[in-house]
Amino acid sequence: MKKNRGILFVVSGPSGAGKTTLYRKAISVLPHLMHSVSYTTRSPRVGEVNGRDYTFINREEFMTMIHKKEFAEWAEMHGELYGTARKRLEEIMNSGVDAILDIDVQGAMQLKEKLPGGVYIFILPPSLEILRERLEQRMANVKEEIEKRLAVALEEMKKYLEYDYVIVNSIFEDAFKELESIIIANRARVEQISSEWIKENFFK
Repeated sequence: MKKNRGILFVVSGPSGAGKTTLYRKAISVLPHLMHSVSYTTRSPRVGEVNGRDYTFINREEFMTMIHKKEFAEWAEMHGELYGTARKRLEEIMNSGVDAILDIDVQGAMQLKEKLPGGVYIFILPPSLEILRERLEQRMANVKEEIEKRLAVALEEMKKYLEYDYVIVNSIFEDAFKELESIIIANRARVEQISSEWIKENFFK
């Protein structure tokens, strides 16, 4: 079935909620879904690949892109800059492929203003205690940093009402089924179907 344009799916949630693992599985399972790789000034983590996880650039390069208005959204998180390139996003969606973004609340709210029609999904941890445990496993012996991230997480979670859907990532398989269902259901919305395709196939 021919679509008018790709759908924008925006996934947000606090660090440690599991949003990255969820969207990566969605891309591996669902056809016609692509991750728009964000730019960042932070250093790569162990196992991250430039161009797959993020495009890693320095702060000067990032600021040049801001000046040239090349970002659809950008924000500063934990002292580092993150941004979504407008050109990359448009290329994916104009080709009829759905784009999925893993971005923070600041960036999501910018996109909501600039690109109406997106689907906004917030990922919550089952509890603050479990979020703390996940961060401790990921960032061993960095207590001060964990406390900072928990404080940011609480502020982010206050914005859940700005989103279309909320998924509580308690059991990963269940959370993924919910994300998959949201993507499939939104693909079947009337406005996603090309009226030209309908005319050509049924009303010649």
